[in-house]
Amino acid sequence: MSGVMLAVIAQGAKRLALGHRVYDYGVGQYLVASADLPVVGRVAQGPELGFGMTLEPSVIAELMLQAGPGDLPLSTRTTRPGITVSEAPAELIDAIVRLLRLLDRPRDRRVLVPLIKREILWLLMTGEQGEAVRQLGLADSSLTHITRAVGWIRDNYAETFRVDDLAQSSGMSVSAFYRNFQSVTAMSPIRFQKQIRLQAARLLLANRPHDVTGVASRVGYDSPSQFSREYKRQFGMPPRADAARMRGLADQVTASVV
Repeated sequence: MSGVMLAVIAQGAKRLALGHRVYDYGVGQYLVASADLPVVGRVAQGPELGFGMTLEPSVIAELMLQAGPGDLPLSTRTTRPGITVSEAPAELIDAIVRLLRLLDRPRDRRVLVPLIKREILWLLMTGEQGEAVRQLGLADSSLTHITRAVGWIRDNYAETFRVDDLAQSSGMSVSAFYRNFQSVTAMSPIRFQKQIRLQAARLLLANRPHDVTGVASRVGYDSPSQFSREYKRQFGMPPRADAARMRGLADQVTASVV
């Protein structure tokens, strides 16, 4: 899953896995991802049709500033899981449908799209998942600090780091940082880095299937044998075999298109 976003299913159903957590959501439900997480997903019931929208912290912060006293629930500052699923209220579905209808009205899009997006954000901020969404707009919230740490690990996944240093940069004690990180991502910082490394390696191997040692080094592994063990544990087969399987699938798709 890429980025901080809202996802709504209009047809079909999906199943997502994040660490030890499994999320099922289908028609009439919405999902909020409050961090850029290494999620594994599949269509549980298809064909699947959905809607996605990036959640912009700056706009959330602006709406919070515009809200009057009592318009928003008091924040508990409790760090929530990075993915949550809820039933979509009728007013949220209505706003999304109105937004999608603007695809056929190019003259109106420039003016109305920002207004309806703000309406959608407001409905999220005041809805069942409002606590997590509002925290995205708070520069000093635990969720914001963890989201920044997640972004740093994603950008620097090949580097060795100390959890103590990340905790210090987030303004938290090591125990608080670890607890909040695990609450959001369902895994420890080190395991999170490992997931990112292995996913990056899988993409590289699709184009370099015979360079297992080079790919292992590029994503941060000093030991090719350790890389192969962890890769097999994650994806069910050794790197070279998995790369060959993916290339075979790609060739089948290309042949069917031609």
